[in-house]
Amino acid sequence: MRKFAIPFVALGLVVGGWAARAAGAQAAQNQLDKTPPSYDMKPQSLEDLGDLHKKFTSLAEAIPADQFTWRPAPGVRSIAEVFLHVAGTNFQLASDLASAPHAVPKGYEESTTEKAQIVDQLNQSFDFAYAAINKMANIDFKKPMTKYGPDANAGDIVYLIVTHTHEHLGQSIAYARVKGVVPPWTAAAQAPQKKPQD
Repeated sequence: MRKFAIPFVALGLVVGGWAARAAGAQAAQNQLDKTPPSYDMKPQSLEDLGDLHKKFTSLAEAIPADQFTWRPAPGVRSIAEVFLHVAGTNFQLASDLASAPHAVPKGYEESTTEKAQIVDQLNQSFDFAYAAINKMANIDFKKPMTKYGPDANAGDIVYLIVTHTHEHLGQSIAYARVKGVVPPWTAAAQAPQKKPQD
């Protein structure tokens, strides 16, 4: 009988230890994080959007107008369509934050290939998103946005605007580089510094 008792005791100790660790981990997970945020989401998102706005419009201005219809492969967005996709998404997402929504017509991304019109739409969309977020109070970031998911809130929408725009900035830079266009902010950083005159 003793032969069988030892393995069972050992098994009990292993299972008991595992259960205790699991219970401790669950208890720690259930504790709420009381640490204050290291930055305020509103000013950070507005700063990011301001930088993204400048980069998108300067990049659009730097790409020759006759390249706006270029696409890397069939079925992939063209340069014009990427810029209009960004503008349209800014309008759509920020409409859920704004008191006066901005409708985006069907086929918006293919609506024009005219460089001046596209730059204008980019400007309008960033201004619209910036204004919508700027009018929000900090408490508004907790406002439920259940159309995006049962636990979604307005802060999630602000986060989506910023991350979506960052994603397509990377895409737009790659498009520009393929067409031989150096992003203006990179060109400015790489320009030789003028030495002061003696």
